[in-house]
Amino acid sequence: MHATCVAVAGKGILVTGPSGSGKSALALQMVALGGVLVADDRTALTRHANRILAAPPPTIAGRIEARGIGILTMPFLRDIRVALVVDMGHLETARLPDPRTMMVLDMDLPCLHKVDAPYFPAALHAYIMGT
Repeated sequence: MHATCVAVAGKGILVTGPSGSGKSALALQMVALGGVLVADDRTALTRHANRILAAPPPTIAGRIEARGIGILTMPFLRDIRVALVVDMGHLETARLPDPRTMMVLDMDLPCLHKVDAPYFPAALHAYIMGT
């Protein structure tokens, strides 16, 4: 899937959206807050019963693009259960949005839209810690 994935407290956050929407930038910010990279730009997804697992394709494992800097190498995880989808292709405008889901491999997963504010990575971190 064209997506980036970061693990926070053992839970995967799958970040989707078009090229240039900020997937890698959000992942780098989440790593700075204690998350661990799973995959950047392409994420291999598999379904096992009622769980979706994310892993990096072997050719890009442990690598992430930082625009204006280059390709960085960092620790990574594989086979992380996806707990949340963040859709960077849609901007959230509601102050208190209604819950939404995104269908991934025939499973509904909680989904949040991009929030254009500096606190967004910290809010995602708090959100996933509370689930």
